[in-house]
Parts: sequence; C-alpha cells; structure tokens
Amino acid sequence: MKWGILAAGTIAAKFARTVNAMTGEGETLVAIGSRNIEKAKGFADEHGIPKAYGSYEELTADPEVEAIYIATPNNLHYENALLCLGAGKHVLCEKPFTTNAEDAQALYALAEEKGLFIMEAFWIRFLPLYEKLLEIIRSEKYGKLRHARCDYGFIAQGARRERKFKSELGGGALLDIGIYNLGFLHMIMGESPESFTSEVHFNEFGTDDFSVLQLTYPGGRTAHALQTIGMQIDRQGALYFDKASVYLPDFQGAFSMTVQPVGGETYTVECPPDVNGFEYEIREASRCVKNGMSHSDIFRPEDSVAVLALMDEIRSSWDMRFAFE
Repeated sequence: MKWGILAAGTIAAKFARTVNAMTGEGETLVAIGSRNIEKAKGFADEHGIPKAYGSYEELTADPEVEAIYIATPNNLHYENALLCLGAGKHVLCEKPFTTNAEDAQALYALAEEKGLFIMEAFWIRFLPLYEKLLEIIRSEKYGKLRHARCDYGFIAQGARRERKFKSELGGGALLDIGIYNLGFLHMIMGESPESFTSEVHFNEFGTDDFSVLQLTYPGGRTAHALQTIGMQIDRQGALYFDKASVYLPDFQGAFSMTVQPVGGETYTVECPPDVNGFEYEIREASRCVKNGMSHSDIFRPEDSVAVLALMDEIRSSWDMRFAFE
C-alpha cells in the first residue's frame, strides 16, 4: 500500500522506518505532510520519501497516497481523521484514536459510510505473542483467569513534558499511556469492567500524572493498572490463573512471556518481531484494505470505543469531563 504520513515527529519516524523495512511486502512511503515545509523536507530526506508537503491538506490531496498514518498530538486526531476520510484516504490513526468515545464512534461510522478503512494504531494487539497468550486464556489450559496487573511509567521533561500534559493537547498520563494498560486489560479480559476505583494525582497543568486503577470484571475477575508520567516504571504485566501465573517483562513490547504452572515446569515463550512490532498493524491495515473492509475484525471499532468510553468514565470521576472537549 502507498502510505502518506501526517506529521513529522518521533512516532512518525518509527512508522517510516518500519514501512521502509517492508518494501518487499509492497508497503511504500510516497509523501510526508507537516505544517512546516522545512521539517517535512528534512523528514523526507532522512527517510527517503519522494514528496514533502507543508500542509496536511496538500498531503491528503495527493492522488498517489492511498492510506495516511496520523501522528499528531492527541487533540488533533479527530479533525485530522475527518480531513483524511473527506479526501478519500484510508486511515491508521495513532492512539488514543480520539479524546472521547463519541468522536471515535463518529469516525468509524463515517469510514463505513464512505467505504474507507480506519483503525486506531493500537499496535500491541497484533503482536504474535498475544495470540499465544489469548489461546491460553480461551482454552482454560490453566483454569480461569482470575486477576491481571500492568504498570507503565516514564519521565518527560522540558518541552516534552508540556506536550504530554497540556489539557488543550489532550494531555495526561491516562490518555497517553494508560490507554496501553486499559487496552491490554480489555484484550485479555474480553470485555469492559463492571466497576472501578481509582487514586489520581494532578500536576501543574491540571491533568493527571499518576493514577492507580482497581477494576472488577464479570465473573469476579479483577485487575490493577498503574500509569504515570513522572517516574520510570518497567512495563511489566502479569496474569494469574487457577493453576498458573504468566509474566510479561514488557507488556507493551510483548515479545516474550514466562509461564509458571502450579506444580509444573516454568517455561518461556519467545516471539521476536520481524521489524520492531509496528509491522503487524501495518499488515493488518493492508489486509483489510485489500479485502474491502472498513475496519479490522481483530481490533474492532467496539474494542477501541470501549477503552475510550472507560477512560471517559474515569476522567469524569476525576471531574475532568470538560478538559478534553
């Protein structure tokens, strides 16, 4: 598929490197669009992209571009996706897909109406290791899943700190990285929680920089999630079954897991990526477009919307319901 990239930041560079490693699969970069033409040209030179545009409108008007990867700040995803869909382009949009569930539903509906593909770039859903983990859960090989936990934290400083926390940019730790935690839990639990409790700390920008969530799912299953931008915390995950525990040293870059059966021998499952992990969501987008699908049947719109709706509810409980409108 012929890709355009909308915005020229750090995550866009990772996407560009991934596509350039997939040319043998028919994936190519044809254009980059930025609001700064010099930045676009520099990005194009660095990643071997033929065309550089100084506006998003010019990028979306390029007839050679089939699909666009949106890599702008959180608050711009909705309007950028509208622009791309309006121009007849398929869309892969960075997480969080939008800053609320209502906008997400509108985008999925519009894409279906126009016969275009759109998906949130929740890349970890397509990692091969998770298919192996989901098979353990579905088969009940070790009994039922009873509890799960996940932690994720890093430190942002200077201008990056402002970008991560400003409310007008859709800032806050929950939206920025908590979506990985809640998306991971939604994937393994297979549904939304019945209830939750939380503890949260707010920063000088009025957004959350630390929160702990306790969630209860149907059947009495429980989960714990910690997300913070302010301290370095390994992205560890763990699942507890009736007859085994499963540990992920990095639940985001999930390339290995260790299984500890009760009374059995501990073993490790390794699934190293072909490139860096982004390739799987790119392949999924191309597969869906090739098959005329408006959304993925693996990471479905209802999965994306469910996580955003949960974050809406959590932020509302923190009295942040107006912060992202």
